[in-house]
Amino acid sequence: MNQDTWAAGEKYETYVGRWSRAVADVFLEWLACPPRLSWLDVGCGTGALSRKILENCSPRSLHGVDPSAGFLAHARNKVDDIGVVFSEGSAESIPFEAKSFDVVVSGLVLNFVPNPREGLAEMDRVTRPGGTVAVYLWDYADKMELIRYFWDAAVELNPQARELDEGLRFPICNQDALCALFKDRGLEQVEARNIDVPTKFENFDDYWTPFLGGQGPAPGYAMGLKSSARDGLRELLKQRLPASSDGSISLIARALAVRGVRTKA
Repeated sequence: MNQDTWAAGEKYETYVGRWSRAVADVFLEWLACPPRLSWLDVGCGTGALSRKILENCSPRSLHGVDPSAGFLAHARNKVDDIGVVFSEGSAESIPFEAKSFDVVVSGLVLNFVPNPREGLAEMDRVTRPGGTVAVYLWDYADKMELIRYFWDAAVELNPQARELDEGLRFPICNQDALCALFKDRGLEQVEARNIDVPTKFENFDDYWTPFLGGQGPAPGYAMGLKSSARDGLRELLKQRLPASSDGSISLIARALAVRGVRTKA
C-alpha cells in the first residue's frame, strides 16, 4: 500500500519544504562550488533547493526537472528568474544530453526513485568530467524527528503501518549505503556528512496540521485513515511529543548528504 502523493506545492512546503530550505543552505556551503557554473536540480519539486542555488551560488545557468506538474507550477511561481528553466522529467530518464552540467544535485528525492542506482547513473551521465554530483536525504530511521515520532505512534496503533514507515522503506537513507552507491557508480572523492537543522513548532497544531495536507507518505497515511483513527493518532502524538511549558515543540531534522566527482571522460 503506497500513500505517496506529490501534487500540491504549498501543502508540501508547510510539511517539509520549509525545513529542506534550511538544509540546502548548509548543503551548498559544504559543496563550496565556484560561481558561474551550470547546475541541474533533479527532482526539484517546489523549487526549495533551486531557490537556494540562486541565492548562494551565482550559477551561470540553472535547470530543474521533476515529474510533478503541480510542484513545477509552484516552483515557477516562487522562482522568478529568467535564467532558471523548470521542465517535467524523471530522475531515471533526465531529458538532457550527456556531460551537460558542472553540478548536478538532488534534495530529498533519490529514495523515492524506483531504482536509485539508475537515478544516480543518470545524474552522473549528465555531469561533465570534473563536475560534482551530490544529494541529501532525510535520516528517516533516526533523527528526522518530526517524521520519526509520527511513524512510531502510527505503528503502535496499527502494526500494518510499518510497511509505510520511511525508516524501513528506504534503506538507501543511510550514510554507508549512500557512499557505497556513489563509489559503485565510479564517482571519486566521495564524502558524506550529516546536516542537522532545528525544527521548532509554535504549538502542537503547527506540528500536526501539515500532515493533513496529504503530501508524502506520512501525510498520505494520515489522510487515508478514518476520522476516528486519525483522531487517535493525533492524541497519541500530542502525548508523546516533547512540548515546552509555552507549548512549543523543538525537534531536529537530520539530512544525510553525500557528494562525489565524476572523473571519467
